[in-house]
Amino acid sequence: MQDGLKVLARLFGVLARITLYISGTCLILMTAVVAAQVFMRYVIGSSIVWSEPLAVQFMGWFILLGAAVGTREGYHLSFDVLLMFLPQGVVRFLHSVSDLVVGAFGAGMFWFGLELARRTWSSKMPTLGLPDGTNFLPLVLGGLLVVLFSGERLLRRAAGMQTARFGEDMVED
Repeated sequence: MQDGLKVLARLFGVLARITLYISGTCLILMTAVVAAQVFMRYVIGSSIVWSEPLAVQFMGWFILLGAAVGTREGYHLSFDVLLMFLPQGVVRFLHSVSDLVVGAFGAGMFWFGLELARRTWSSKMPTLGLPDGTNFLPLVLGGLLVVLFSGERLLRRAAGMQTARFGEDMVED
């Protein structure tokens, strides 16, 4: 089982790294679009009509994909003071409950994001010409990744293996 989890950890490590690169690229692109809009508006005196909706699109991607990687790395919000005083078995149990709750939240993101995308797909954003449903695609993909990464954390904990630390693929050789 641990060999299979090592392969899974490597695959999810690659997936997390790709996701983080996409997230970072979207942050850079959003910054560039906003900078271009500021330059055009205050220096040239003319606005770019598509800058705000495009910047919001990029923002959704970098926030929700980054949050999914944060789930894998264990950076979601937590209150750890109590955990310092509890036995290790109880701490592992509470971490598993946390991963289950985060995974359920990710499932909700996926399910309801998919429903929002489906219901708004037929209308178009006037400035970009894209379906309105594209606004919810980061929610769908981010939710799916949260579910996958939470499941990976649960499997690894059940097998007695370490969970993520930033920048590691969680593989013991």
